[in-house]
Amino acid sequence: MAKIVANFFISLDGVVESPDQWHFPYWSDEMGAVVEAGMQSAGAMLMGRKLYDEWSAYWTTTDIDQDAAKALNSVRKYVVSNTLEKADWNNTTVVSGDVAARLRDLKEQVAGDIQMSGSATTVRWLLANGLLDELNLLVHPIAVGHGRRLFEDTPTHPLKLVKSETFQTGVLNLTYVPDAG
Repeated sequence: MAKIVANFFISLDGVVESPDQWHFPYWSDEMGAVVEAGMQSAGAMLMGRKLYDEWSAYWTTTDIDQDAAKALNSVRKYVVSNTLEKADWNNTTVVSGDVAARLRDLKEQVAGDIQMSGSATTVRWLLANGLLDELNLLVHPIAVGHGRRLFEDTPTHPLKLVKSETFQTGVLNLTYVPDAG
C-alpha cells in the first residue's frame, strides 16, 4: 500500500509560503539528495488546486532544471479540487467528490509513495482525516516573520519524530508520522 508523504521547506517560525524568497541560501547537496530520494520513491504526486495551477504553468514551459521538469511532467499527478473540472497537465487526474474515499483507493492502487510538495491546506485536511502517513520537514534556520504557516488554526495532531538529521547549513531534516497515542 502506498503512503501519502508530505514534504515542506519550512522556516523556524513555521512559514511555508513562498520558500523561493528565503530558501535558496540554504540549498546544499545534502538537501538535494533528500529531495531526489523523495522524487525517486514517487509513484504519484498529490497536490491541492493552488499548487496545481502554479506548477502546471511553470513546469510545462520552463527551460530551467530540465531533469525536474521531465520527472514532474511524466509522473502520475492527482489534484484535490471540487472546483477544477478538467486538468490539462499531462498525466493529471482531478480528485473530487468523496475525496477521502478516492484517496484511500489510490493508496491501494499506486506503487511507490504518493508524494506531496507543499499544499499546506491539503496536508491539514489529510491529517484531520487520518490520510497523511508521513510529514517531512526541511526546517531552515531563519525566522521569516510573515506568510502562511503550515499549521494555522488547526486542531491538535500528535506526531511522532521518527528520523532527524542536521545538515551543514543548519537545516534540520525531520520526519514525523501521526502518533495515535
